[in-house]
Amino acid sequence: MTLRGKIRSVGLSDVGRVREHNEDTIGVDADIGLMVLADGMGGYNAGEVASGIAVKTIMSLVKEAVAQSDMGTVDADTGLSRPSIVLRDAIIRANKIIFQTAKTQPQCEGMGTTIVACIFADNKISVAHVGDSRLYRLRANHFEQLTLDHSLLQELVDRGFYSQAEAARATNKNYVTRALGVEPTVDVEIHEHVAQKGDVYVLCSDGLSDMVEDDDIHLTISTFSANLETVAKQLIQLSNDNGGRDNVSLILAQVSESFAARRGVVNKILGWFD
Repeated sequence: MTLRGKIRSVGLSDVGRVREHNEDTIGVDADIGLMVLADGMGGYNAGEVASGIAVKTIMSLVKEAVAQSDMGTVDADTGLSRPSIVLRDAIIRANKIIFQTAKTQPQCEGMGTTIVACIFADNKISVAHVGDSRLYRLRANHFEQLTLDHSLLQELVDRGFYSQAEAARATNKNYVTRALGVEPTVDVEIHEHVAQKGDVYVLCSDGLSDMVEDDDIHLTISTFSANLETVAKQLIQLSNDNGGRDNVSLILAQVSESFAARRGVVNKILGWFD
C-alpha cells in the first residue's frame, strides 16, 4: 500500500550564511513513508560524503525490505515492529560502510554524520536517531521534541548541571557523543509513536534547532500549516536571518489521513486477542 497522499511531505536544505558548502543530505520516499536526514562532519568534503552514504544506504535498504517483507509483524524479543527493525538495521549497516570508508580513504579520515530518520506504517511512526539531529511533533497545538540529543550538553542536563533553559543559551551545543562512522558499531536509539491525522513532524539538523527557538518553529508551522513548502522556506529563512552559522536542513511531514495496514483474515482474528 502506497502512502502517497496520506502523508504530505517536503524537504529542503540550505548551505546557510557561513559555511562554504553543504554537508547535510536529506531523502524522502513518499510511497513508503520514509524520511531520512543526515548532518555530516569532517574535513574538506568528507562530511558531505558521510551524510550522502548514510542517506543513500538507508533509503536503499529500507525500500528493498519494504518490498520483500510483511511490515506489519512485531519482533517477539524486542517488541519492535518490523519497520523499526528495518530502519535500525539499515542505520547500523550505514555506520559500517562509513567507518570502513573513513579507514580506507585518506581524504575521508575522521568523517562521520548524525542521522534522524522515520518511517510511517500502520498508523504509527518509527523514529530512529544518532547524534543531535532532531524530530519534533506538532499535535493539537502542542509542540514537542520526540528525540533526545546524543550530546555532551544533554548529558549535563540529564545530570542536573544545566536546566533546559540554561542549555538553550549554552555555547557548547555541538559536542555529540554518538555519530555514524566514528566507531565500528553504533547504538541506534529507536522509538515508536501512534500517528494521528493532522500531526506535523519536523526532522531537522542542528542548523535549524540552534538558530531558531522551538516556540518560533511552532509559530511558523501554525501560521503556514496549509502549505508545507512555505513552512520549510520560512524556517530556513529564519535560521539564516538569525546568523545561519551552519547548514540548515529539514523535512516536514503531515498526516493527511489514516494509513492502517491491510490485514488478512488470520491477522484480524489474532488482533482480537492483543
